[in-house]
Amino acid sequence: MTEVETSPFAVVLGTAQDGGIPHAGCQKDCCESARREPSQVRLPACLGLVDPRSQQRWLLDCTPEFPRQLDRLNQISDPAWGLSGVFLTHAHIGHYTGLIHLGREVMGTRSLPVYAMPRMAQFLAHHEPWKQLVDQDHIRLHHLRADEAVPLADGLEITPLVVPHRDEISETVAFMIQGPDRSVLHLPDIDDWAAWDRSLPDLLPNLDLAWVDGTFFDATELPGGRMASIPHPFLTDSMARFQSLPAELRQKIHFTHLNHSNPAARPDSAERLQVLDAGFGLAEEMAGLEL
Repeated sequence: MTEVETSPFAVVLGTAQDGGIPHAGCQKDCCESARREPSQVRLPACLGLVDPRSQQRWLLDCTPEFPRQLDRLNQISDPAWGLSGVFLTHAHIGHYTGLIHLGREVMGTRSLPVYAMPRMAQFLAHHEPWKQLVDQDHIRLHHLRADEAVPLADGLEITPLVVPHRDEISETVAFMIQGPDRSVLHLPDIDDWAAWDRSLPDLLPNLDLAWVDGTFFDATELPGGRMASIPHPFLTDSMARFQSLPAELRQKIHFTHLNHSNPAARPDSAERLQVLDAGFGLAEEMAGLEL
């Protein structure tokens, strides 16, 4: 591709919950239809950042589908630019296990910066196989601090915001990305909006787009009480909470991290139309926003 001076941009590389769509072991129509129709396949939630000016690229989360998501990034930016770093939200399997591809068995990267909160960094540094990546200098850990911006390039920075989530292994953060002209929020996981010490409505006026947790549509999706062990705000509850916002703020909220059971993930479902008719958005894979 030719070198062109353009603005940095964010691109959606995945919109599904950790297991993607189709989901391993699921033979229901939500996944069988995706096996029949490749256009319905969805990769785990992941965001790419690209700065053509400095020829740098970053990933927000490193999912089990890292190879395919790197391919997607290569389709829209020069592979020769490599990766300048990976930012991790937390230690659930859909958000960091793609790091394994950075080892000598696959890419064999050298000192690739991996940005993580203290507990997340400690987990990677002291537990195999991630410890091997650190010890062999395939990755180099950089500690993040809550609310402290990390400069990436001229006019481009990223700030971790701590959010309440199941923190068995690590903290959980969202990422605020501020570009020269626009800002976005990447918040794929949160337990409960009410438990957060921040307010999404308060953040929205200063954001151009917020990709936020829409994992489950409502309480009917998973059998056997499983949903109690993996809390997320139901999409229906989030819509009710934010419905009173002005339309120009509601349209900035795009739900992502949709579980395979979430009917809003289906392209022609009534539930998907319900979300859109209410003035909200749904994250679209390979959709980009100039920053």
